[in-house]
Amino acid sequence: MGSGVWSTDVYDAADRYRRSNGHSAFAYSDSGARTVHHKLDPRGTVRESRDSQEHPDSLAIAVVFDVTGSMGDIPRVLQTKLPKLLGLLLRKNYARDPQILFGAVGDATCDRVPLQIGQFESDNRMDDDLSRIVLEGGGGGQMTESYELALYYLARHTELDCFTKRGRRGYLFVIGDELAYDRVKAREVRNVCGDDLSEDIPVRRIVSEVRRKFDTYYLLPRGSNYAGNTKVLDFWRGLLGQNAVELDDPDAVCETIALLVGLGEAAIDLEGGLADLAEVGLRAESVSTALEPVDQGRGRVLATWGLPTTLQGDDRISRL
Repeated sequence: MGSGVWSTDVYDAADRYRRSNGHSAFAYSDSGARTVHHKLDPRGTVRESRDSQEHPDSLAIAVVFDVTGSMGDIPRVLQTKLPKLLGLLLRKNYARDPQILFGAVGDATCDRVPLQIGQFESDNRMDDDLSRIVLEGGGGGQMTESYELALYYLARHTELDCFTKRGRRGYLFVIGDELAYDRVKAREVRNVCGDDLSEDIPVRRIVSEVRRKFDTYYLLPRGSNYAGNTKVLDFWRGLLGQNAVELDDPDAVCETIALLVGLGEAAIDLEGGLADLAEVGLRAESVSTALEPVDQGRGRVLATWGLPTTLQGDDRISRL
């Protein structure tokens, strides 16, 4: 996947058409669907981010967000903002050939649609994937969701040319407000992904595995039920260090993700990135507050592009 070119005009035209006809951006979910759309079904699939003549330097970027009840209206806010991410990355040359995958996570212990995974796309088809996401609105009510199942899929069911050809990790952004379960359960993997595991996988192990392939971040947005919850923050900081980021303004999700990619690709520094945002009237202040801890923790670390079986140091951020 990953062919084609993003067009803001095409996106705006589609958005106007939806609005004029009274259609929701989550048309599939709002139609009453309560099963995973076949194009987002993770069972027996692999999602690929590939180089092509059109996109010779592909960079995989996965954005997976919690669609359970504790997130309130934030998934709908994200749906209106995330389609603009690709244009933001391209306008300032933060990434040459970004390919973006959107996905959603629920609770595999009780939800009907615990995992939804789109394709890596370079054009407006990523907006189509967003429109197919079911807003579960459930969850287990235990301040825990199946984020670990999404991490498992992205670790073992993706093929990234940026990684296999150039030794460059992609980027993974998980947007949510709860804890992951303490292990990837073999039973749930069988039911959702179709894999037969001989045993459960501890969450810390699957986090280490996915971080070999993706520079991984957890974004906790203000306005969700558990925003600012120290138990949630401590849990994710224990797994990801400074890559667990509080997002003061969900409206600034695209700007936050774009700057993290730009920083990771050494295309900008934080000061320059914030100036880029201010130049076009975007939300520099909120993004600055969110990213200062990440920037301070980054340091001047030489790239240690992941060997497939070992981590380098604590693997927090292995980019300049």
